[in-house]
Amino acid sequence: MKYLLGSPVLPLLSKKGDITIGGAFSVYTQTPKSSPSLTETPEPLICTREFRFAQTMMFAIEEINNSSSLLPNVSVGYKIFDSCGSTLSSTRAAMGLINGQERTFGKTCSGQSTVHAIVGASKSSSTIVLSQIAGTFQIPVISHFSTCACLSNRKVHPSFFRTIPSDYYQSRALAQLVKYFGWTWVGAVRSDNDYGNNGMATFIEAAPQEGICVEYSEAISGTSLYEQVERVVRVIKTGTAKVLVAFLGYDEMDILLEEALRQNLTGLQWVGSESWITSSNLALNRYSGILTGSIGFAIKKGKIAGLQDFLLQVHPSQDPQNHILKEFWEETFGCSFQSSLHGTKQCSGSERLRDIKNPFTDVSELRISNNVYKAVYAVAHAMHSMLKCGENSETVNASCTLKSILQPKEIVKHIQDVNFSLQSGEKVSFDERGDPAATYQLVNWQRNSAGEPVFVAVGSYDASLPNGKQFTIEEMNITWVGASRQRPISVCSESCLPGFRQAVIKGKPICCFSCIACAAGEISNSSNSADCSPCPLEYWSNEDHNKCVPKVIEFLSYEETMGTLLTAFSLFGAGLTLVVSFVFFWFRHTPLVKASNSELSFLLLLSLTFCFLCSLTFIGRPTDWSCMLRHVAFGIAFALCISCILTKTITVVIAFKARTPANTVPQCLASHQRMGVVGGTFLQVLVCVVWLALAPPFPHKNTIYAAERIILECNLGSSIGFWVVLGYIGLLAVLCLILAFLARKLPDNFNEAKFITFSMLIFSAVWVTFIPAYVSSPGKFTVAVEIFAILASSFGLLFCIFAPKCYILLLKPERNTKNHMMGRDQVKTS
Repeated sequence: MKYLLGSPVLPLLSKKGDITIGGAFSVYTQTPKSSPSLTETPEPLICTREFRFAQTMMFAIEEINNSSSLLPNVSVGYKIFDSCGSTLSSTRAAMGLINGQERTFGKTCSGQSTVHAIVGASKSSSTIVLSQIAGTFQIPVISHFSTCACLSNRKVHPSFFRTIPSDYYQSRALAQLVKYFGWTWVGAVRSDNDYGNNGMATFIEAAPQEGICVEYSEAISGTSLYEQVERVVRVIKTGTAKVLVAFLGYDEMDILLEEALRQNLTGLQWVGSESWITSSNLALNRYSGILTGSIGFAIKKGKIAGLQDFLLQVHPSQDPQNHILKEFWEETFGCSFQSSLHGTKQCSGSERLRDIKNPFTDVSELRISNNVYKAVYAVAHAMHSMLKCGENSETVNASCTLKSILQPKEIVKHIQDVNFSLQSGEKVSFDERGDPAATYQLVNWQRNSAGEPVFVAVGSYDASLPNGKQFTIEEMNITWVGASRQRPISVCSESCLPGFRQAVIKGKPICCFSCIACAAGEISNSSNSADCSPCPLEYWSNEDHNKCVPKVIEFLSYEETMGTLLTAFSLFGAGLTLVVSFVFFWFRHTPLVKASNSELSFLLLLSLTFCFLCSLTFIGRPTDWSCMLRHVAFGIAFALCISCILTKTITVVIAFKARTPANTVPQCLASHQRMGVVGGTFLQVLVCVVWLALAPPFPHKNTIYAAERIILECNLGSSIGFWVVLGYIGLLAVLCLILAFLARKLPDNFNEAKFITFSMLIFSAVWVTFIPAYVSSPGKFTVAVEIFAILASSFGLLFCIFAPKCYILLLKPERNTKNHMMGRDQVKTS
């Protein structure tokens, strides 16, 4: 027979049963407060809160054993080991759970583990070791407090389950929470283990996606030396971030807060993970004031009926040989069962847990304990299904079919398929990765009327809901750092007001930026806009660049100075033309008027009146009708006007070139004059009709020329139509100019051809100048140039042709005689 080396690991608490559930809890832990010395004895182990987790497991097993509906006639036992919060102890606990406590080997080995399933451990690093060892033998492990996302990898941990959500969800939820409160500049501290490193890595990955920058990220562990913890606190203290995300386990948090209290670290808004945010031990410690206002995610509270009574019955007399019960009693009451040492009082055993306020018996915050409770029941329901309890029997209390050897692989399969509800109504199930549904409570550290720390639920998070609906936050109920009701601000740069955008400062994180005003035509209507948004086509930014307003619509209106002046000149020209018409009508029987071909003169004056008045159609807001009318009226009026002048010029030439006496000139000349005027005008009318039928002018909002305003103008519809109309008028004017030029020296005391020649020169000069000015003029000035050309040419024709005649009619009546017209006065004088 051979012996094993070393001492076997014995369970802290155990009970025999047909089915045995193992437990691994950090009942003891050791935290070095300073650098160890080779000559000093290590500090003693300290009993912690996880003793209640072990008691909760025992309570759940007792409930199951007393149940007639769950695993009837099958007893459930337990073996609870101490993982001591370290990987080494977890390894020893795992070996103890699997192998038992035999000190020899060489006997017949059944290949059966001493436990059928394991509940634990509390730390992710410890659980990873436990799961890897147990997974080799396909023994299921259900953790109540290990949240590392790495444990969801089924290839590495094929038999692992947990009743607490994965940090995959919590880390992202923390990033969203920080963003929700507008904190874009945060510090971060984590546990230097699998739990902290993986959780913080996920947070740092998610933070930039939410627009959050991490100023620093520090790590500490439960075995960190004092100098390292001191350095981390100095980094936090000298940082500018006012918010600290602490992804720490309970032990690391305790170390950090002790040093934070020593260095007087205050004024920080703590954002915590589920590991410490609802820790009663932290809340009752002397440094708890630092954490007032802390906010973070916690596991939902549960209710376990009868648990408090069970905890109050814990007493060393339950198992006098069990040292853990004695140590718990001594720590709780500050006494000793041994001889009084250093003033420590003697434990009498008559002390009562009911008489003291202790986190052990406080069941108001059953979060992690409830997870232990769910884990035990998950194993029981899996066994109930595996043993086919109650099947093929008329009674529910029928005995289960207990096999001699239960295959771990089958147990894992049945745990994967469990789906049940506890007495409290809470549902328990696992997804394909062995994780439960990711739901959290948002917890806030506040003070009650007695000044004691309390954990107040101020919201919730459910990862199964769609984006935007996962958070429910009651911000009005939150107390912030320093017991303030005003939310703290933590940014690298002050917020950019609406109308500005963020510009990243070279060499600094994206959260450190300068604010640059939006360019013209762009806006930002919210604070901290990363970009300015361009306004829609018909809108422009206001002076503050925070709102798009309709662009100013520009057109030549009657109200503005230019429109008023052009209107006045137009009306003045039309009025002056009517005055000339009245003068001609008054003197219609005089030789001068008769010699000027009165019929054509009156028709010319009428057309000039139309020319002056058509300019009014170019002023005012363009509409469909005004756009068509202005160009048609302009084209026809000027065609009529130039046709009259052309006919008058032709008449003069014919009259003076005729070799027969005047009385032998054909009497049908008058009818030919009318036909000439009608024919010349009809061709323009025909062109205008075709233009309007094929591509008529229409109102158009021009946004190309001026970005900040809309130029409302008349689009020509067909540029060809416009230039044909203008070209036809030009053709008539050129013909008229040529004929008038040829007749300029014809003998007559009043040769009208000279004045027509001069008027056509002015007319041609105006319109030749108009073309480049029209093309290059912007906006409403294009219209103004066109009106100016119309008025200038109309005034030119009026003054050149009719001013000399009116001068004689009104001021030199002695020259208004037939003899003078024929030049006979000059002959008599000579």
